[in-house]
Amino acid sequence: MYFLKSLSNEVKSAQLLFNRLSKTKQLVSGALFASLAALFQSVGGFLPGIGIFVSPLSTAPILFCFILSLPLGFLTYTLTNLLLLIIQPSELIIFPFTTGILGMGIGAAFYIFNERLYIVISGATLLTVGIITLLYGFKFPVLGPAIPNNFSLSTTGLIFVFTFLYSWIWVELSVAYLKKLKTFIS
Repeated sequence: MYFLKSLSNEVKSAQLLFNRLSKTKQLVSGALFASLAALFQSVGGFLPGIGIFVSPLSTAPILFCFILSLPLGFLTYTLTNLLLLIIQPSELIIFPFTTGILGMGIGAAFYIFNERLYIVISGATLLTVGIITLLYGFKFPVLGPAIPNNFSLSTTGLIFVFTFLYSWIWVELSVAYLKKLKTFIS
């Protein structure tokens, strides 16, 4: 079945390549990924029209750092939050609960699981929890004013369906990128 297909070959080759780098190069890579994530996320605050299309790209640097190394992923995620605190504090409430946590969930799932289904569910679950926390816990209208701030099981179900599809897209993009990286290096 498509969802139970193993993805370990692509991930392992990227991890082996990354582990061959010196610790300094690994840390510099994490810092560059964190700055890219902060830049992508802050575009939403600086350019509101275009930012809605660029801001979701902040998931990619976090995701790839978590795929390569869990400690590097946590470092990159934390550094991105600190950079956003300086660059664009208004985006700091959105990033840790949406695009950042999605990258963390999918990247860590790539590191831990082999099957596509578990990776997609991990990312979707964390993103759903992040959106629900913002929407119902902080009463922040992360999905716009049309979604009510009071808890609704049907709204939560729709959020999970959306996050499942969104997570699946990110998993497929990641696998395609890792395959390209594997052929580029070989």
